[in-house]
Amino acid sequence: MQSKIDILAEQVGNLLHGHQLVMATAESCTGGTLAGALTSVPGSSEWFDRGFVTYSNGAKEQMLGVSPRTLNEHGAVSEAVVLEMARGAIEHSPAHLTVAVSGIAGPGGGTVDKPVGTVWVAWGQKLGYAEACCFRFDGNRFAVREQTVTAALQGVVERLDARPAVPE
Repeated sequence: MQSKIDILAEQVGNLLHGHQLVMATAESCTGGTLAGALTSVPGSSEWFDRGFVTYSNGAKEQMLGVSPRTLNEHGAVSEAVVLEMARGAIEHSPAHLTVAVSGIAGPGGGTVDKPVGTVWVAWGQKLGYAEACCFRFDGNRFAVREQTVTAALQGVVERLDARPAVPE
């Protein structure tokens, strides 16, 4: 029996293939799990280009061009940073669409303002548009990461379902 993540990853692949689009991921708290879910789909090499695992702030700066100022002012788990991650993945790849995630999976690292389970997800596209959403997930580290991947994939499905079948 397929998991929800497997089903969503397959839907993403079918939609990307149908729209002749390619995507990339930019991940922090999920450590490559999102890219792993997508590349577990047979034929994913047709529509998945690459995954950036940028766990440290330095990696976010070096690989995705996230501004040190943005990181200092907002912190890695923020709307501003995840939007820069999504845009950076577009700029550093041939992808038409990206999804970026940054969060606090726990068990430590949470604060009053950003408790464990706080995750930002951003979806970006080649024309420069990007949008982000904050989630508050419950559970242990594994559960937070799993819910993050599910939300990220669901967001891709929602955005591609509403999109005309013309590559940009």
